[in-house]
Amino acid sequence: MELEILAKQNPWWKDKAEIENDEDIRKWKEGKRKWIPSEINEISLKPFSLNFIFGPRQVGKTTLLKLLIRKLLEEGIEKERIFYFRCDKLADYKELDEVLKTYFEFRKSKSISSSFIFLDEVTFPKEWFRTIKFYIDAGDFKNDVLVLTGSLSMYLKKEVELFPGRRGFGKDIVMMPLTFREFIKVFSPEIYEKIPKIERIEKEEIFKKAYEALPYFDKIQELFKNYLKIGGFPLAVKNEEITQDVKESYWAWIKSDLAKIDRSEEIFKRIAKAILEKTPSAISLNSIAKEFDISTHKTVFEYLDVMEKIFIVKILYHIDLDKIIPNLKKNRKICFTDPFFFYLFSDICLTKLPDESVLVENVLASHLSRKFDTFYWKNQREIDVVIRSEEIIGFEVKWSEKVDDFSKIKIGKMRNIFCLTKDLIDKEKNLIPTSLFLAIL
Repeated sequence: MELEILAKQNPWWKDKAEIENDEDIRKWKEGKRKWIPSEINEISLKPFSLNFIFGPRQVGKTTLLKLLIRKLLEEGIEKERIFYFRCDKLADYKELDEVLKTYFEFRKSKSISSSFIFLDEVTFPKEWFRTIKFYIDAGDFKNDVLVLTGSLSMYLKKEVELFPGRRGFGKDIVMMPLTFREFIKVFSPEIYEKIPKIERIEKEEIFKKAYEALPYFDKIQELFKNYLKIGGFPLAVKNEEITQDVKESYWAWIKSDLAKIDRSEEIFKRIAKAILEKTPSAISLNSIAKEFDISTHKTVFEYLDVMEKIFIVKILYHIDLDKIIPNLKKNRKICFTDPFFFYLFSDICLTKLPDESVLVENVLASHLSRKFDTFYWKNQREIDVVIRSEEIIGFEVKWSEKVDDFSKIKIGKMRNIFCLTKDLIDKEKNLIPTSLFLAIL
């Protein structure tokens, strides 16, 4: 491979100031809202490290890499030690090998012994892992930091599992759409600085921090309403709205992913429609298959598995409160991981949006699932979300003006159940506004 091809993707080799003219950096700077993803501080930069960055489509993985490259240049790292290559045009591991060989020859000519190597969309070349494993085993990366981003195949084909004992100080980083707390930081940094963060899910801690944040509740409520309309994906956040272009672009990426794994677009749409119409109720795979004319419940299971692995949904299983394990035989709840998907699939599937309370429950479940093992429970009554932390804790969303005293509700080993309300707070009754809880989470 000619060095000119590599140099084109690494313009900072000529002049480190060229990073400012990079297309991804330029788009980032032009957005109405911009932020530096918190994941930039999670990437291990200590040699040897093999880092993998996962996440849904268009969550900002490429922008994250470019911002990290800019940061390294600003910190004085020699520009030739930073190598970036976007791999989506490579056919297979042999072409990836040619790319790395060319860079190795280039850095040898510059007497460079340690590099920061960024391989974006590394899963596009067939059997890409063969080249990476070969160079790791040969010791060619022993002084390097590797950061690799990829598509759904990293999860579906379990390709990351092919690197046991070859990770060094590297980490797996899941990059998700903005949480509500991160959304506040983007839209109102002055308020964000004043809102405390809970260190653990425990009653005294939750209400202590909630009351500290209470003076900013009006602004938090306003931002939460906006979050429910926009969600946390960069394409929507940076322009402060979900445009038709954004929805069409995202649907095109989903269709592309489905084609790669030989899945039907029509079946995918039917299952998305089922989720929209059934959420937040627990659903049976058999009932979805029958009602939405899908061949078998196994097909529904396979598609839901794909949707979870590409970060579109989170599946909540019923929890057995005696054994504290999921009951896989019971119906499951399916939650979208971001409000954006409600608007996308409502449009694609020609289905009306559910009530606001449904979006709120989904937001709660998706936020808690990023930090804890997350389930639901149902018998005579239903607990919307149950987490397995130091203890078993329940959360129920109540979007009405009158609610029960939740401090008196005890179910088996679930001794604490919090009621997340629209605007009521009462420590004695375990009531806290949803927006306030998510702001301090």
